Formats: sequence, structure tokens, C-alpha cells
Amino acid sequence: MTAATDAAIRVLLVEDQREIREGLAALIDGTTGFRCCGAYGTMEQALARLESDNPSLALIDIDLPGMSGIDGIRLLAERRPTVHPLILTIHDDDDRILKALCAGANGYLLKGIAPARLLDCLKEAANGGAPMSPEVARRVINVFRQIRPPERAAYGLTPHEMKILQMLVSGENYKTAAAKLGVTAHAVSFHVRRIYEKLHVHSRTEAVAKALRSGLFH
Repeated sequence: MTAATDAAIRVLLVEDQREIREGLAALIDGTTGFRCCGAYGTMEQALARLESDNPSLALIDIDLPGMSGIDGIRLLAERRPTVHPLILTIHDDDDRILKALCAGANGYLLKGIAPARLLDCLKEAANGGAPMSPEVARRVINVFRQIRPPERAAYGLTPHEMKILQMLVSGENYKTAAAKLGVTAHAVSFHVRRIYEKLHVHSRTEAVAKALRSGLFH
């Protein structure tokens, strides 16, 4: 294995339609900086090979035979919290979107996305972002606009942690947040872990959702 391969973004695919799965695998393997480390038709198969595949990202369909993609993401978060799971599906209804994000999905993309845009989204997720198809982002915004936030709760966050959380809500990733704060991305990552602990969440998406629901920035 070359150094270039070692540095590649390792993507795990879970898609039950063979033609789509093989097309995605070919796209990923044919792009410099990426490697498809596993491609499976079920979550059960993917989870069984999780350790040996060692992915950094997982691109997962929702409607799968056996375990659903949403339930699979919950298990993935428990077993390998360092893996960034993204949904790739045809479904854009509020219920599935929110369930997937609350389960720990770091992004939600719709099938039909242009190949170049998909690769950009994978890079964004690998850098700590939370990519969403425009239609999905609009639905998420509309849902949160309808939520009446409860009394403000600070959760014991320090002013610095509040500032970082606000950056996450605004869509910053670790690198851009670090640049604006004048610190390293590693330092931002450390504070984000503390934020997760205080908010009792396990992902960036959950942290952002809880911050919005709690009215921390109203």
C-alpha cells in the first residue's frame, strides 16, 4: 500500500441496488484521494467487515433489506464513532431526514446528485462538515423555524465553547473555525468533544440540532 493510498479518504458503501453500488464504487476508486474500502448490499454485511475495512466515511442508503440505514447508523456510531456516516437516498420527507440526523448522520444527500458534487460532499464531510442537498437543507430549516425553543439552557458551556458551537451552527468546519480563532484544528476538535459531552450528544449534527432546539443563540 502506497503513501498516497494511506492518505486517501476511505469510503464504505451500503447500497442494495447493485448497479448504483458498483457505479459509486467505480467513481470513488477512480478519483484521486479516495478509496472505496468496502461496498455492500446490507448494513449487516457492512458492520461485519467494519474493523477490516477501516473506513473514515460511510455512504448509506436508508431503505435496505434487513436493518435500515438509520438503524445501521446508530450501531455504527456506537462501534466506530470516528466514522462519518452520510445518507444517500431518494427520500426527502421530514420524518426520514430528522430520524437520520438524530441517529448520527453527518449529512443527507439525495440520489441524482452530480458525481462531482458528491465527491465534494465527501471531502466536506471528511473535513468535519455536514453536507446536505439543497432540498434537504431547506426542509431542515423549515422544521427548526416551527420549533418553539424552551427556556434557554447553557449546559455549562464556557464562552469559548459557546463561540465554537455557534461556528458549528453557522456551518464552519474544524479547519475554518480554527483559522478564525487563531488556534489549531486539533484544539477545536478537543473543545468540540467537550461540547458533545456537556450537551450529551455524539455528533456535530446532534449538537447543532440541540443548540437550535434549546434556543442557545436566540
